[in-house]
Amino acid sequence: MQDRMPMPEAPDVETAWTWLLERRPLTRGCFDDTLPPIAAAAYANPVLRHLFPFHTHGTLKFLRDAPPWHEPAINDLPYVVLSDPPYSVHTAGDARCLGRAE
Repeated sequence: MQDRMPMPEAPDVETAWTWLLERRPLTRGCFDDTLPPIAAAAYANPVLRHLFPFHTHGTLKFLRDAPPWHEPAINDLPYVVLSDPPYSVHTAGDARCLGRAE
């Protein structure tokens, strides 16, 4: 089995957004072609821009702080499911769909 190098985590919110928007190679989201329009729209929102963007398992989540994260991790904000538009926004935890957005 081939050894896999762990993806580096951005050390702060600003760096995380920069890496995400630039699709920096070997970082979260660099391989997901559905992410760029969603990331750009989220970054344009001043409230979301202050949160740590976290791409994982076909979603874009928003965390209240940068690494190192609390244990257990705090995951209490809505997230976006990546797909073709319209995008669905879900609650954290029980994952109820809050609605759809273009």
